[in-house]
Amino acid sequence: MRLHRLDITAFGPFGGTQRVDFDALSAAGLFLLHGPTGAGKTSVLDAVCYALYGAVPGARQSGQGLTLRSDHAAPGTRTDVRLELTVAGRRLEITRQPPWERPKKRGTGTTTDKAQTWLREYDATHGAWKDLSRSHQEIGEEITQLLGMSREQFCQVVLLPQGDFARFLRADAEARGKLLGRLFDTRRFAEVEKRLAERRRVTEAEVREGDAALLADAHRMQQAAGDQLPLPDLQPGDPGLATAVLGWAAVARSTARERLTIARCTRTAAESARSAAERVLDDVRERARLQRRFAEARERAALLEQRADAHREAQGRMERSRKAEAVAPALDLRESAETGHRAAAAEEARTRAVLPETFADAGAAGLAAAARRAAEELGGLESARRAERRLAAITVERAGLEREERADEAVLQDAGDWLAEWEETRTGLQARIDSAQEDAARAEQLAVQREPARKRLAAARERDRLTRDADAAQARALAARERALTAHEHWLDLKEQRLKGIAAELAAGLLDGEPCAVCGATDHPAPARKVAGHVDREAEEQALAAHRHAEEQRAEDERRLGAVREALAAATAEAGEEPTAELAARAQDVERLYGMARDGATRLHTAQEDLRRAEHERERRTAARQEAEVRGAARTSRREALERERLTLEEELAQARGDAVSVAARSAQLERRAALLTDAADAARAAQDAAQRLKEADARLADAAFRAGFDTPQAAAAALLDDTAHRELQRRLDAWQQERAAVRAVLAEADTTAAAQQPPADLAAAERAADAAARRLQEAVSALDAAMSRCAELDRLSTRATAAVRRLAPLREEYDRVARLASLTAGTSADNERRMRLESYVLAARLEQVAAAATARLQRMSSGRYTLVHSDDRSGRGRSGLGLHVVDAWTGRERDTATLSGGETFFASLALALGLADVVTDEAGGVRLDTLFIDEGFGSLDDQTLDEVLDVLDSLRERDRSVGIVSHVGDLRRRIHAQLEIVKGRTGSAVRQRGAG
Repeated sequence: MRLHRLDITAFGPFGGTQRVDFDALSAAGLFLLHGPTGAGKTSVLDAVCYALYGAVPGARQSGQGLTLRSDHAAPGTRTDVRLELTVAGRRLEITRQPPWERPKKRGTGTTTDKAQTWLREYDATHGAWKDLSRSHQEIGEEITQLLGMSREQFCQVVLLPQGDFARFLRADAEARGKLLGRLFDTRRFAEVEKRLAERRRVTEAEVREGDAALLADAHRMQQAAGDQLPLPDLQPGDPGLATAVLGWAAVARSTARERLTIARCTRTAAESARSAAERVLDDVRERARLQRRFAEARERAALLEQRADAHREAQGRMERSRKAEAVAPALDLRESAETGHRAAAAEEARTRAVLPETFADAGAAGLAAAARRAAEELGGLESARRAERRLAAITVERAGLEREERADEAVLQDAGDWLAEWEETRTGLQARIDSAQEDAARAEQLAVQREPARKRLAAARERDRLTRDADAAQARALAARERALTAHEHWLDLKEQRLKGIAAELAAGLLDGEPCAVCGATDHPAPARKVAGHVDREAEEQALAAHRHAEEQRAEDERRLGAVREALAAATAEAGEEPTAELAARAQDVERLYGMARDGATRLHTAQEDLRRAEHERERRTAARQEAEVRGAARTSRREALERERLTLEEELAQARGDAVSVAARSAQLERRAALLTDAADAARAAQDAAQRLKEADARLADAAFRAGFDTPQAAAAALLDDTAHRELQRRLDAWQQERAAVRAVLAEADTTAAAQQPPADLAAAERAADAAARRLQEAVSALDAAMSRCAELDRLSTRATAAVRRLAPLREEYDRVARLASLTAGTSADNERRMRLESYVLAARLEQVAAAATARLQRMSSGRYTLVHSDDRSGRGRSGLGLHVVDAWTGRERDTATLSGGETFFASLALALGLADVVTDEAGGVRLDTLFIDEGFGSLDDQTLDEVLDVLDSLRERDRSVGIVSHVGDLRRRIHAQLEIVKGRTGSAVRQRGAG
């Protein structure tokens, strides 16, 4: 990294614009930055750091951009820092402007502009600068990535603050560790320590959980085994936990298997006893069944004897029914013939009743002849019927033509009236479309104005609110300032009063014979006395505390006032100076006009659709009128043809109607007469046939009854049974026979008869004996199931416990390994003899590199006397690793760096700073640092040592570096010719640059 040019405006003590040409200063390799105290030497370095990182170094950083502004700057001049440099082969220009409280362009008061940042790069091909970014975040990331260093590292290796390294030499190991940790970013090693410690806690918890699960399985096995085998007293983490659990489980499984064998033997004996009891029970049940069977058969035989007479009567009735079945066909035939005769006679009477009286005595043949004559006359009217139907169709068609004519006349009238108003309708619809299109264009214009108007109104309301807040904050700030001033004056008054009465306080501690702390006299003839209203230390300290509290409150109120003013400036910049009421009225007018225009625009689609429908309606009505005219011409021709056909048909029908009103009526009369005559003739013939069949059926019935043995046909009909009665009677006869056969079969059984001769069976006693045997077997089976379940559960839990032990073995090994590593990296392990943490070990290596790099320059500065060495010895009971000693070649002794004198401390810290810069640069990725600054400390060197130090600094040019020394030592102005002088004045500081020539 090489600096080329720095432009400063209204920054720190510089009221105007100042330029520093680093290219001219770096030509000599070594240049001096000097000036009186407070002139602004360090502010130049602050400007470089601010340009790169947007913040100033170390303790000078306040976090508020407004404090960077020069108090000497004109109100209209903005603070600006521009740095041009080359880094990683790229020539860049960075411009930063902190927040600026400037006067308002209109009106009174101030407004705050936001911070601005620009990054540009020089394009050598085109010879021009090109913009890269204006984002604070993007520019910060880009610069940090190119430099490879954070702001703290940059300030440590480029600006080289000597006071920090002097404290580093005298600091303890903890303080050195904090500084080196920030520079070398060893947080990843601390994270390794943290991760290992966390992993140790996790694995320890997993091992304890595994032990607890194993112990829980052991307790479950104890519950499964019962109380006969107690479990040893074990706890999670016991060394022999796994062995003890598995050994106890083996004994428990062996005991459970023995109990299982005993249970199986008991179940076998119980099964034999139950089988014997069931056999006895079956025998008793069978004997009881046979005895009940014999008794029931005797009872059924007695009942059969009682019903013997009814059985014989039923047999006689069944015999008569079988004889009557031979007469049944003749009975059915006679009944059918009688039914047919009655129906035929009734039908004949009905058909003759509707005939004229002239046919009352006519026979079947006469009626048939009259029907044939009526049918022949009907056939002659077929042509006349067709003519009459055609005449009716002509009448209907003529009526339809008249209706169509009236409808077409209405269509022609409606279409003519509508088309006469078409031009006026079209003009009105087009006017609606034009008006809606104008409203749509107006709505688009107003839509663009709505959002700006809303934003300005919102900003104006925010401006008014912030104005009130700013007034209130300003009032609070003024009040706080007055309170702080009053508290300061009160504290000064009390301090002055205490100083006046300090003699009384000193005199209060005088004792006779002891020397005075002021004059040393041992005699105190007239010591001062406290007067009324004396101010002591406590009163002064209370006043000082009140003053400090008031100052803090004042600073807080002023900070709040600045924040409110900054927000007010932003709101005012957006809203302008126009009153809020006017902006609200304007926004309301825009909204109202926009709403009206939008409502009008919404009617555009409706108007266009109305015009489209009207044009479609015009086309439809025109076509309808043309079609009506064509249909009218066709109707005229058709009407004339129908009239000619009607006259012809009327002449033909006049002869065929006769005395009837129409041919259809005449045909209906003839059809009815022919049908009635035909029906009457058919009914007369059917009645004659039915009478003959009835006479023949009576003769056959009388003959059948005589042959079957019945005196009359009526007696045969009475003996005949229907199907239901016959089936019921047969069922009763069959049931009686079956019951008698079944009773005889039971009484003939040998085993039943033998059982009846034996004593009655005691079934209850046999059942009680069988139940007792079954209960004993159930108890034996339950005991066997419990024993089998116990063995299975013990086997399952033992298998799970064995698997858990196998699973825990590698976990225990991992825990032991992680615990050893965590203790080793944390420095608490016995193997770590120096109790060095991992991060300290890495930092110790870096410190060793820094000491080696610093020694090369320290030996030249001290004429080979001093050498810096790293020490990892322990200090007392603390941890080791970050010790730093100096070896004195004159005495051959190694001593702590805190014993160096002031001058020795300076060049030792300078050598350490340069060495640290080299190591950090390499650590940051090898970024080349071509410009370095050394801040103060040269006044403590004698002439010879100063020459040696300058020789070492001058040797840096061998690596094409330029070094800037920040000092007010006058001897350096004679030794270093390239100078940058900072001149202090009433209107602010100025820069004077002098080259090497």
